[in-house]
Amino acid sequence: MRTLTRAERAQLAMVLEVSAYPKPGNVDRCHDYPNTRLEHFLASSILARPALEAAERGEGGVGTLIHRAVECTSGYSGGNTHFGAFILLIPLVMGDSIDGASKVIATTTVDDAVEFYHAFGKTEVRVIEKHELDVHDPDSIAALRSRGMNLYDVLLYSAPRDMVAREWINGFQMTRRGADLLHAAGCGRDAIVEAFLGLLALEPDTFIFKKHGPDTAWRTMEKAREVREGLRDLQAFDQECIDKGINPGSIADIIIASLYIALGEGWQWDC
Repeated sequence: MRTLTRAERAQLAMVLEVSAYPKPGNVDRCHDYPNTRLEHFLASSILARPALEAAERGEGGVGTLIHRAVECTSGYSGGNTHFGAFILLIPLVMGDSIDGASKVIATTTVDDAVEFYHAFGKTEVRVIEKHELDVHDPDSIAALRSRGMNLYDVLLYSAPRDMVAREWINGFQMTRRGADLLHAAGCGRDAIVEAFLGLLALEPDTFIFKKHGPDTAWRTMEKAREVREGLRDLQAFDQECIDKGINPGSIADIIIASLYIALGEGWQWDC
């Protein structure tokens, strides 16, 4: 079998994540949301290729490449599909591993931060509230430059409120945990669901926190634990999340990064 390029592995990770079923509350092969459908995620996985290939070749900084990935995937009406995943995948593809990604992150610049802010402004990413460095405030970019904040600094600033940003700060701990869960669960899409539930049961999803508040985020985590313990039906939990619009989007982003790592370690998706 031909060895996948890093860009191809990243694309495959995005496709496998959205195709797995059931992942409570998220778009998958059986569930769409009114404005975001399976096709939007599949299209994003395909259209991101130029940015991912540039990342593999090391052509550009992290911020520029995240911005490019957003631009490559913003030509349709499905809204933000993979912005969080790009935040994780771009340094992973550039560095080829978690250790390599950490080295890439350590070299980010102020220009990377500015490019990231430009990319963020083109998405519909949900935020909890306005902060001093609000991405929608033009003065924030001037503040980044005056303070000399690189992209690592920006995500450090965001980490208490965003679990995707925390991956940059803590050495991709949940990404690693997700990859380990994939290996432990076996192969194929059932393993993806098991890994997804494992991460959802680990800590509250910050996308749910931003959209529905802390109580819902914590209760969703507890219900995921109950599913894993055999105390709650997975299909019923999935339908409840869909009905209430509770979608663990941050966990989905991290699972994509976990799939990228696991695929590079020999995990099999087509068993």
